[in-house]
This record gives sequence, structure tokens and C-alpha cells, in this order.
Amino acid sequence: MIHKHDVLIVGAGLAGLRAAVELAGKADVAVLSKVFPTRSHSGAAQGGIAAALGNEEEDHVEWHIFDTVKGSDYLGDQDAIEMMVSEAPEVIIELEHMGVPFSRTKEGKIAQRQFGGHTRPKVGADGKETRVAIQRACYAADRTGHVILHTLYEQCVKHNVHFYSEYYVVSLIVKDGVCRGLVAFDIQTGELHTFHAKAVMFGTGGYGRAWKITSNAYANTGDGVAIAYRAGIPLEDMEFVQFHPTGLWKLGILVTEGARGEGGYLKNKNGERFMKNYAPTVMELAPRDMVTRSITTEILEGRGIDGKDYVHLDLTHVGEATLKERLPEIIGFAKTYVGVDPVKAPIPIQPTAHYSMGGIPTSLFGEVYLDEKGTILTGFYAAGECACISVHGANRLGTNSLLDGVVHGRRTGKQIAKFLQTAEFSELPENADTADRARIDELFASTNFKESYHHIKDTLRDNMMAKAGVYRNEKDLKEMKQIIHELREKYKNVGLRDKSKNFNTELMEVLELGHLLEFSEVVVEGAIARQECRGAHWRTDFEKRDDTNWMKHTFAFRTEKGIELKYKPVTVTKYQPMERKY
Repeated sequence: MIHKHDVLIVGAGLAGLRAAVELAGKADVAVLSKVFPTRSHSGAAQGGIAAALGNEEEDHVEWHIFDTVKGSDYLGDQDAIEMMVSEAPEVIIELEHMGVPFSRTKEGKIAQRQFGGHTRPKVGADGKETRVAIQRACYAADRTGHVILHTLYEQCVKHNVHFYSEYYVVSLIVKDGVCRGLVAFDIQTGELHTFHAKAVMFGTGGYGRAWKITSNAYANTGDGVAIAYRAGIPLEDMEFVQFHPTGLWKLGILVTEGARGEGGYLKNKNGERFMKNYAPTVMELAPRDMVTRSITTEILEGRGIDGKDYVHLDLTHVGEATLKERLPEIIGFAKTYVGVDPVKAPIPIQPTAHYSMGGIPTSLFGEVYLDEKGTILTGFYAAGECACISVHGANRLGTNSLLDGVVHGRRTGKQIAKFLQTAEFSELPENADTADRARIDELFASTNFKESYHHIKDTLRDNMMAKAGVYRNEKDLKEMKQIIHELREKYKNVGLRDKSKNFNTELMEVLELGHLLEFSEVVVEGAIARQECRGAHWRTDFEKRDDTNWMKHTFAFRTEKGIELKYKPVTVTKYQPMERKY
């Protein structure tokens, strides 16, 4: 079956839905999502969305820009950061007018809270300037992503955006340098569908499911980046994967940074607020990569609670009224999953794979690049976590992710609208779904159950956690590369035991596993090559950041001989690299 729309948006998170809202009424827009739209992972974002509104205290866009550049460990492209941050206040007001129910100050303004890495200058009694935490995160209790996602979905429904819910995209249709559509299967029926379009946008989210402990939803298997990579598009900065400092112990379920923004303390087995030893001026509100390494160091040096692999997030001093008003979800999560009431006892937490700084390389307007020189693939766009612009560099500041999704979804929507003014439908290749149909038929026909896809996936995730996690070194990374090669060989012998067509989740999981293996190798290859410590990429066999040799973005190309790495300089406008101190 062939469907025809002006624009196809894959992914119904914040980036995808904001682009759809921007295009609604200007074009025939369809959104494809592997889950029902309001189950998209953007809805799990808790703590806030950053903008220099100054509703709680003095703030300036320039301060937000500086924090984002510094937080990125100077790998973020400063022109892109300036554009995103400058548009933030306008975007937040737009969301408010669409109906997002932000929490409020006593004056009725949008409430803002502190978040890690967001600072303002302060002159001390000695006349020296330091930087202290600032209230910049606009929030709706601890359900910020949830309410923005639902509001954008309501706007899409209101403006008659067409949804293909529970459709799983398996490939892009690219010919002669033009993206012409995509192939997807309907999870309900198992039938393959071909989609013809003038423009395709990916807003497919991140790829945290490649690690054992992760805050990411089961759906976050990196489908978008893997599909783009297989279509000949390079991937940028894939070695930079953020581990959030506070995931529930053993489960990885996110405990928002807003918990520390509201005054939560991190404590080791001695009851010590250990962040004073790592970031004395901002303590628990240091950038995520620094807090994560600090927690990991405490655990590795034997100061985890009861000698185990977790520390405590203590909110007991914050007060029951404040917790119930501002962190109701966290109270519920802690009670449900670890049997702890945060009002009365500290929460056991450990770092959890959380956010992908790398992804599909794009221009400032969501146009996808075919190489490190900026050659554009006509008709293909990307925004949100699956894209790399790069506004997050080596480490993303908390609350800049929702901002990224909304700002770049909006901006990419505007760019697609311009493109559509002159674009025509390019000819669709005959039998565009042939390769995908053959692959799926092969899986159904297979009687070879020598290898279990569950075992392959578990082996991948366990080893990525151990060898390509918070701390890395050449030996572990090279071992990880070999493990991935062995797993890819085993993957060739995976078949389907479930031969049904309707809601065959085994089929989807097997295809997802192929994507996990594909991009994990890119993560590891980039990490082996990058011989420095920068942001979320921390090599224990190299002492520090190396701006002379590594102030550049990694571009990974898929070739017949394997992965080929090339590089692109970081765009520096105002802020020269300096040591990060907090």
C-alpha cells in the first residue's frame, strides 16, 4: 500500500509534534509513531524547560548562552547555541498560549527553579566574581514533558494533523541525493506500507536502551539514527552519551534534577554531602557529567551506601508540603519502585544512561548533512534528540533538552514550509519496499533458533554499561568493539518464533536489536579514537581535555570496509575554551 503526503514526520515527541503544529494548515502533514503519540518518551521529562525569563530573579539570555557553551565542555557550536537560547523566551510564551499549564509564582508568572549548570555571576565581599545557581527552569511540578507533550498533541488534533499510530519505520527511500519517502510496517497488522513525500523529518529520540541501566523508555532504541546511517548519512559525535546522576537504584528510572533544584542533598555512606569535594560553589547543581562522575567515584572508592553501587538523594529536609506540590511524581516513583517515602527517608540512586548528545548531523534549520562539509540531503530533516546541531556538545545541561526539541521542531517546521513552496514529489522508485519485505520474510521463514535475540541484547547492554559507560579506557573499548562484532555475527542466526502478523512485538524487537548493534559500534569507534576527557566522554587513560587535537566534531561514515571517521571544527564565536570550574 502506498500513502502520499507532503510531509512525513517520524516520531511524536516534542520535536515531531512541534514541527507538525508549525506545518498544520500549510501542508498535508502526517506523523508516524511506533507508540501512541502521548506515550512518546518526551512525556517522561520531569524537571523543566530552560529560558531566561527572569521571573524569579534577574536573568539574561547571554548568561544562558554562556552556561550552555561551558556546560558543553566547549564542544557545542556557539552559533547554534546562541540561536536556540535566544529563541527560548518566545518559544516558552508560545507554549503557554497553546495551553501548557506551567506552575506559577505568587504573581501569576511562569515559575522557575534551579537546575544543574545554570548560573549567574555574583560578586563576593572580596570583590571577586563567582557563579552561583540561578532559577531558570520553567516547570509544571515534575511533569513538565508530560504536559507539553499533551498540549502539542491536542494542537495537532485540533489542526487535523494525520497520525499513523503504532507504525514502525524500517527504512528511508533515498535516490539521487533526494529523500523521497520511507517504508514502515503497521504493528497492528504486520503489513508493510510505502510512504511517498516531498519532505521527511525524523524526530525519533535517543538511544539509551543500548545500556543496561537507563532512564529511557523501551522505545528508545535509536531507530532513527540507525536508519539514517544505513541510508548513507553520517552520524555526528555519537561517543557523547550523558549519564544522568540520579536514577533509581537498579532500575534507572529518572529522579529529576529538579529534586536537587528544590534543595536535595547527595550523601555517601558517611552521611557526607560529598559534592563539596568536587564542585564547591554549586554543590549538587554542578553539570550532569561532573555530578555523575562524582557519584561514580564515591561508589568505586567504597563510599556507596552499605558498600553497594548507590548513594543517597536526601529530600527529607525539604518539607512534605513542598515535595507534594513540586515533586509529586518523584514521591510516587520512590514509593512504588524502591519502597521509600522521600518525605521520611533518602532515595537510593545511581547514574543512569539518559541522553544522546550525538546523532544525525543537521544545519541550524534541521536540514540533514551528507558529509562534514555541509552537503545537504534534499528533502530530509531531523530535530530533537536524534539530531546533532550541535547545541549540547560533549554534555547537555538539564532542561535544555525540552528546549532543543521545541525550538528545533518549530524551526525545522518553518524550514520545511519554505522548502514546500517550490518542492514537487520526486518519482518514487519501483518496489521501494523490496529489501525490507525480503528481510522480514526471511525472519518469518527462519527455522534457525540457534541464537536468542534476548541474550544478544542483554550481552550488549551489560557490556556497554561496563566498558562504554561513565568511565572508559582503550582496553575496555577495544574489547567492546570485538564483542559487538561477535554479537553481529550471532544476530545473523536470529529467527522469529512468533509467526503471527498481528502485534508481533518479537519482530519489532529483533529489528530494534539490529539498530542497537549498528549504532553502538559507532559509539565505541568514536570513543576509541577520541583520546581525551571531555564532558560525558571520560577516558581514564587520558588526564584531561585536549583542545589542540580534539576541539572538533566526529563524523562517522558507514563504508564497505567498516566505519570511517572524519572531523569538523567546532564553531567558536565569543567564548574561547577554558577550564570548567564550578
